[in-house]
Amino acid sequence: MRHTISVLVTNEFGVLSRISGLFSGRGFNIESLCVAETMDPKVSRMTIVSSGDNKIIEQITKQLNKLVSVIKVHDLTGEEYLKRELVLIKVHAAPDHRSEILNIVEIFRAQVVDVGANTYTIEITGDEEKILAITELLRPFGVKELVRTGRVAMARSIKRKENK
Repeated sequence: MRHTISVLVTNEFGVLSRISGLFSGRGFNIESLCVAETMDPKVSRMTIVSSGDNKIIEQITKQLNKLVSVIKVHDLTGEEYLKRELVLIKVHAAPDHRSEILNIVEIFRAQVVDVGANTYTIEITGDEEKILAITELLRPFGVKELVRTGRVAMARSIKRKENK
């Protein structure tokens, strides 16, 4: 099962190395990792996506909490949370296909951020399903390059009630 773990850490040299070492030292793969400063420049938030059963993730969470640089660990899996990725897609844009590509961009609320003689670079933000959908629609035109940020995630403020 895929887990999304949010980790607040002190913003200092070597923290990323120690945390990634914790995963690799136990034979666990990090599928996605995104790190950036928070509102407080002394604190960074890491969003880590990894696979494993609940017992393995619980073990990783406990090990993370033992690290001096770690302020807080929160496994968001099983909770309601927002998740997004930013993706840049450079696609071959022949003159006879440009309007079709622009229609796809508009439908997905993406935007063209660079125009070349034969290419468009498209920026899109969304969940994995949205990213996969637009990528598959653009693939026939010739995707030249694709860059992803990795997942960022945040717990929802208000929990939605289930309809029964």
